[in-house]
Amino acid sequence: MSRRAGESGRPRAPAPPPGATDFTTLPGYRELQTQRSFAQMIGLENPFFRVHEERAGARTRIGNRAYVNFASYDYLGLNGHPAVQAAAKAAIDRYGTSASASRLVAGERPVHRELERRLAALYEAEDCVAMVSGHATNVGVIGAILGARDLVVYDELIHNSIALGAQFSGAARRSFPHNDMAALEAILESARPSHTRCLIVVEGLYSMDGDWPDLAALVELKRRFGAWLMVDDAHGLGVLGPRGHGLAEQAGIDPREVDIWMGTLSKTLAGAGGYIAGPSPLIDFIRTSVGAFVFSVGLSPPLAAACAAALDAMEREPERVRRLHENGAAFLKAARERGLDTGTSEGFAIIPVILGESLKAAMLSNRLSARGINVMPILHPAVAERHARLRFFITAEHSLADIEEAVQATAEEMANLVDTSETIAALTRSLT
Repeated sequence: MSRRAGESGRPRAPAPPPGATDFTTLPGYRELQTQRSFAQMIGLENPFFRVHEERAGARTRIGNRAYVNFASYDYLGLNGHPAVQAAAKAAIDRYGTSASASRLVAGERPVHRELERRLAALYEAEDCVAMVSGHATNVGVIGAILGARDLVVYDELIHNSIALGAQFSGAARRSFPHNDMAALEAILESARPSHTRCLIVVEGLYSMDGDWPDLAALVELKRRFGAWLMVDDAHGLGVLGPRGHGLAEQAGIDPREVDIWMGTLSKTLAGAGGYIAGPSPLIDFIRTSVGAFVFSVGLSPPLAAACAAALDAMEREPERVRRLHENGAAFLKAARERGLDTGTSEGFAIIPVILGESLKAAMLSNRLSARGINVMPILHPAVAERHARLRFFITAEHSLADIEEAVQATAEEMANLVDTSETIAALTRSLT
């Protein structure tokens, strides 16, 4: 043998680089540990992964203490609605808790088809398909419908799942400044002619900022440049429009002008999963060719039944959408009157309070927690450091008293925050 053999008689493998099997060498892990050290040194409690001991709607219980909760996507308060719970329980009795395999293998359940029929009707689409994960829906579908000769163009604030789907597809990728239609047009003019297919992707309601795009302008651009238009309406359903039908209703645009509607089942619809609504050929292709559907277990029947019941409740009880709109407007007005920076939020369910420093945002979240208000900080790298914020999710179940209390407490605690730049510099020196 040319190399020294081991006991098995096989040549020994070359020694791996130092740390090759050490998970602490993963990119970003050192930064994570540094952040935790910062927090420990200044006595800052980790605001994430708190254990909620009951249904977390406008109220919740953490550590056996009651909180007013602004960290829930349950915009219309349908999680726990009697009709929604009854539908889930009836589905368990009939189908059990799982589809047990992919829908290609294990077959369909009537609740799957009913949910998809209802969602397709809401968007006036030809068909719809529901999957077990909203994130996987975007990654899988975008990754499958585009290829190396294609182009995908998306807003710079687009959700991680869309950016990953674009990367997975192998298509050329371009991003444009947030909601800047002129910049989008310039990209299309320069890049569209050299690619076969083109997909434009935006969100219906942006989850970090609470604003929405100019849908009429997007429709005009996709027509002019021969592109598909995809709207991720995850946060728009139940929130935008007089009936909560999402961005198309808010903008007064025929939803059929949008080629691909994507949404999630985990927010207004009180379940979990994602869906695509659109033309029949697209949905047929997804059902037979997209790995996120073909090779994944089917949506749990109780969840499908619960989501369909939540859609029914939204239609039967329009006052929930009306209350949500009133609450969002009240929060935005009160925050701006107190000089809080709410960015570009339109006051529909998602309202940030921008502090511009991650440490300040984390400190403010903890101070509000001490006052019985649960709201999460959004820190770098989830947003740029200068855009670090608290993100308030407003629901139809909040009272005007809840809103006034939260805004007043935020303003008071912000006034007591000190500049953190010197603290960060000192801690950095002590850890290096």
